[in-house]
Amino acid sequence: MTDFGLFIDGEWTAGSSGQTVPVLNPATEEILGHLPLATPADLDRAVAAAVRGFAVWRAIPIAERVAILHQAADILTSRADRVGRVMTLEQGKPFKEARGEVARVANALRWDADDARRAYGRIIPTADDTVLSVRHEPVGPVAAFTPWNFPAGSPMRKIAAALSAGCSIVIKASEETPGTACELVRCFTEAGVPAGVLNLVFGDPAEVSRHLIAQPEIRLVAFTGSIPVGKLLAAHAGSEMKPCLMELGGHAPVIVCADADPVVAARKAAFAKFVNAGQVCTSPSRFLVHEDVYDEFVTEFVAAADRVRVGDGLDDGVTMGPLANPRRLKAMEELVTDAVSRGANLVRGGERIDRAGFFFAPTVLTDVPADARVMTEEPFGPIAPIVSFRDLDDAIDIANSLPYGLAAYGFTRSSATAEKLIRRFEAGILSINHCGGSVHEAPSGGVKQSGYGKEGGPEGLEGYLVTKRVSHLLVD
Repeated sequence: MTDFGLFIDGEWTAGSSGQTVPVLNPATEEILGHLPLATPADLDRAVAAAVRGFAVWRAIPIAERVAILHQAADILTSRADRVGRVMTLEQGKPFKEARGEVARVANALRWDADDARRAYGRIIPTADDTVLSVRHEPVGPVAAFTPWNFPAGSPMRKIAAALSAGCSIVIKASEETPGTACELVRCFTEAGVPAGVLNLVFGDPAEVSRHLIAQPEIRLVAFTGSIPVGKLLAAHAGSEMKPCLMELGGHAPVIVCADADPVVAARKAAFAKFVNAGQVCTSPSRFLVHEDVYDEFVTEFVAAADRVRVGDGLDDGVTMGPLANPRRLKAMEELVTDAVSRGANLVRGGERIDRAGFFFAPTVLTDVPADARVMTEEPFGPIAPIVSFRDLDDAIDIANSLPYGLAAYGFTRSSATAEKLIRRFEAGILSINHCGGSVHEAPSGGVKQSGYGKEGGPEGLEGYLVTKRVSHLLVD
């Protein structure tokens, strides 16, 4: 396991108070180490360092900045096995998934760095004695907050975009998965990112976020996490008139149309459902299946659930690891109990697995009533509620009925039906005939209460830039 620490102004530190919290392996419940927590004084040092780091970093020519970031990506790629193992130890996902996550975020860093070269302005034709232009510049020091479910992916989305744009950053990664974030920072440091540009802190989430957002030097707030916490942070930022990027939760519907291949749809949907034990913001989490293909879909989905091998992510052949913490176990049990009490059929799973660690069986519920909590609350775990529908318009209405709009999925052989789903789904991330995840080349983000702002693609870089309109009157 890696060493844990705060990283402030180019140096690793245990913090000024000496206070620590244990970090657990969710597959064994063993203590991996103790994580130092930042005090307000530590946070103030991090912000001051970010201010100095921003002045240095933005002044470095773009080609040199890009070269440094590419070097960081190369170092990370060379350490994919090590970083993946750290991730599996502290978060639980299978090593293959963890290593793949590391490879993806290294490529995302490369893409963001290269895209920063294309943060073009423009010259606008106007009067002969005036040059009217639009220019883009880095917004300034960023405060970022990330969750535990993607220990490399979530921090890297913030770090890569901020540093590529020319910003500095103070990032608070999850206290439950700190080791991966520490490993990422080491890659950037060894690549030559100057002191103060990248600062990593841990601490009480509410205290750290409130303190950082209030600092006048912080110019942008970026957050990935739950809707309630996102609303709270956005309110804090709003009181300071600071822009935000909010990637919040969802409750992604899957509509399987009458003309779809139910076996193919079930296999693809089940694979996506049980990735990372369902602990994915864009995980398919409500399955609306046409009555003509419902039985076939359910049969194949259950078979796919039966093929999931649950265990320690470091063991060969394991395809689903534990949940991240005991809170998720309790939430799963409550959702299943509620659904069954309201008339749902528990076809598979529905309970903890009797062994050390925070394991919950892949769970399939059928004929789930609309008033069951699992139909309106994001499960964020390996639970699949499946219901049938007769009319596609009714299914779309059900899919759009919640105040969330992060991801949505549809299966159909008809191009016209696919376009209908695309037009009518109220979500920011859509996939047709598969359950595709986020990619660094294209924007991801939600609508309605699932947040605002984008990550990935050119749109992801735009959030870390400010736009200046310049009117230059020419004089002799």
